Amino acid sequence: MRHPVVAPLVSACVLTAVLGGCAGADEAASGSTGGTAAADSASAPTSGGAGGGELTARLVDPQGQEVGVATLTEAEGGTQVDVRVTGLPPGFHAFHVHAVGRCEPDSANPADPSMTGDFLSAGGHIGAGEADHGEHAGDLPVLFVTEAGTGTLTAVTDALTPDQLTDEDGSAVMVHAGRDNYANVPERYAPGGPDEMTRNTGDAGGRIACGPVEG
Repeated sequence: MRHPVVAPLVSACVLTAVLGGCAGADEAASGSTGGTAAADSASAPTSGGAGGGELTARLVDPQGQEVGVATLTEAEGGTQVDVRVTGLPPGFHAFHVHAVGRCEPDSANPADPSMTGDFLSAGGHIGAGEADHGEHAGDLPVLFVTEAGTGTLTAVTDALTPDQLTDEDGSAVMVHAGRDNYANVPERYAPGGPDEMTRNTGDAGGRIACGPVEG
């Protein structure tokens, strides 16, 4: 299975912070009131990818405040993803591409309208119906946010294609409240293997920032 790799210019463990700014019926993110994106926006990072076809996702929090920007660019070996964020809680955060390009606060999950929460309108990860978490096309390395609330990440994945990112219902870049365990639960902790929530989402928690992918 193809896996995303962190580009050499960024550490796979603790990522250098600079100026900044999941699955089907996954975590029940808490609802909140929405709003429009703030006029102040984070500048897009410079992409190191080759080729064209750059796509952009402006990330907003559930209150509509812009907190970062991600670019997705055709590159040698696949799709290069660059993201910068600011104003997010410090620590490691799960970072994915979701299957629906709608980022609505306190919205219904397309797969289960009875489940509502922030950005559930974006559906599950791209590829969630084809494998367990850790093998989804939309699975990316975790994003580290410093105590100052800023973070950056550059990664290249051969699992995402332009067609997946720009299909009829679009796609969305998502930052989660918690870190991602990629459903890696050793049998000594869970003899029966990870449960359904872990297999779907890596126990990433609620959705704290979302941006539709746009050309």
